[in-house]
Amino acid sequence: MKVRVKWIDGAMMVGESASGHAIVMDGPEEFGGRNLGIRPMEMLLLGLGGCTEFDVVHILRKGRHEVNGCRVEIDAERADQDPKVFTRIHVHFVVSGPALNEKAVARAVGLSAEKFCSASIMLGKVAKISHDFEIVTS
Repeated sequence: MKVRVKWIDGAMMVGESASGHAIVMDGPEEFGGRNLGIRPMEMLLLGLGGCTEFDVVHILRKGRHEVNGCRVEIDAERADQDPKVFTRIHVHFVVSGPALNEKAVARAVGLSAEKFCSASIMLGKVAKISHDFEIVTS
């Protein structure tokens, strides 16, 4: 996998993926940015959210569970000193479907966290990661 990040000016960069997509990253004004894009560390959390959400939905559907929606809310803390790595990450899933059961969702979340989500497993090497979920009947 290859990506490219090109500096534009100030703290602004454009990241380009090998799959042909681009995203603007920028920093706050106090660091020379114009606050016109997402922060790079936020990108890491978004990547974690997308990776684990994909897994959970895929696992549930593979088990023939009807999933109508899934949202991942992530709350994280970073170290006070450089390098300001993530020290704690909490991942909360809100999964909706007409007949989802707690056991199936717990299994999907656990499999993602412990076996399939590369982003979660990698970030878990430096941060304490916790997970929980709620089920919305729809």
